[in-house]
Amino acid sequence: MSTGIVLVHGGQHTGRCWSRTVDEMKMLQPDLPVLAVDLPGRATNPADLAEVGIAECVASVLEDIHEAEFDDVVLVAHSMGGVTIPGVAAELGSERVRSMVFIAAAVPPNRWSILENLQGSLQGQVGERVTSRVTEPFPREMATELFCNGMTDEQTEFTLSELCAESSRLATERVDRSAMPQGVPRVWVLTGHDRAMPPAQQRRHIDNLGGVSEVVEIESCHDVMISEPAALARVVLECVEHYPAPSGKRDSQT
Repeated sequence: MSTGIVLVHGGQHTGRCWSRTVDEMKMLQPDLPVLAVDLPGRATNPADLAEVGIAECVASVLEDIHEAEFDDVVLVAHSMGGVTIPGVAAELGSERVRSMVFIAAAVPPNRWSILENLQGSLQGQVGERVTSRVTEPFPREMATELFCNGMTDEQTEFTLSELCAESSRLATERVDRSAMPQGVPRVWVLTGHDRAMPPAQQRRHIDNLGGVSEVVEIESCHDVMISEPAALARVVLECVEHYPAPSGKRDSQT
């Protein structure tokens, strides 16, 4: 049976953001397939961002998984990717999802949007961008503050070079996780120095998700896959080792 790790990036990012973590995984387990997707509207996956919502992201990830011919998967989401992988898991079912890993993920209460769930100045800044229909990434200073605190200069430059335009629909559409299979193990990677998604907010998101099997804390900024790729690689690979392949008998709604 072919097990694959599927990495889903967050807002204003592309699949390239995972490259350093993928390199670390390949050093540890060179034969394990890893797929870092580009969601619609970025890099290798062109689309009109005005038409990209949660459903389009889910469909795109499912197509990539189908093309990769994975029998079962570990679904990994960073930041805004947290609104995509519940739908992917719902479509694949518990018999094909080994586990789900949420990394500083956006998980608003069900039937809420990301924008409705943001707090403080970030809610106002994102709301203003949505109202003005701005798709460009955050200005350099703002992105550095939110994503890169504690990084080396080289890591910061890599992060900023990777940022891209973003769909406002992903921030304003209300989520529906009602079909997400509850029997699939869930792991949360809590980024301890995160300014975009502070630890206290991440813990609320864990509650919104309905709890997780395990919380692993990494002392990192928001973009942990760039700042601490070795530590993150170990966490994800442990999910492959510790959570067995689905038997096909798992209850998809329990």
